[in-house]
Amino acid sequence: MAGLGTVINVAGILAGGLSGLLFGKFMTQRYQDTLTMACGVTVMFIGIAGTIEKMMAVTGKSLTSGGTMMIIGSFMMGSLLGEWLNIEHKLEEFGRWLKARTGSSGDKMFVDGFVTASLTVCIGAMAVVGSIQDGIYGDCSILAAKAALDLIIVLVMTASMGKGCLFSAIPVGIFQGGVTFLSGLIEPFMTETALNNLSLTGSMLIFCVRVNLIWGKKINVANMLPTLLISMMWGIG
Repeated sequence: MAGLGTVINVAGILAGGLSGLLFGKFMTQRYQDTLTMACGVTVMFIGIAGTIEKMMAVTGKSLTSGGTMMIIGSFMMGSLLGEWLNIEHKLEEFGRWLKARTGSSGDKMFVDGFVTASLTVCIGAMAVVGSIQDGIYGDCSILAAKAALDLIIVLVMTASMGKGCLFSAIPVGIFQGGVTFLSGLIEPFMTETALNNLSLTGSMLIFCVRVNLIWGKKINVANMLPTLLISMMWGIG
């Protein structure tokens, strides 16, 4: 059934978030801060590994890199477009609306948790490819695997950053559900190069999310999200 993968993914995020809330109640602030740093460092290196995997290649006996112009062009155009659209502000506004609607006015980490978790679970090739497979073939295996990963990630983030992370299920449902609905139109453009570009830029954005988590907000990552679309378009041909 088309859309089942997104349902499973949303359920995984909710399960992880609820478990994180329960787990977080038994931790003092000191342990929560340590867990936040540990989560940030581990996912940062996942982003680094994903970037190196797609950017570097062994040619003969030497190590070469590629995709430099694509990265520069995609990030420059994508960041300018995202800044013009002011995606970061809109995402934060939605987070503040959720905070008010859920009676969480006393939760100082709600908006940061919501934005950080939403970016973490929405960025990446698995979300796009899995949603397309789900829509065209009714195959939810990729999104089911993503659900398991997201469950663990959101569990840890919710335990350390609060219940705002739980609501990352909303943008995931909207984004992946939309891609599934439009999968017939998107699938012809998903060439191997386009997917590699998506994985590469997605990994770099995941790294940026973690920079913010460890050192405080330094980068408006949400305003860079159009980079993903431009990098995929770069690979069409």
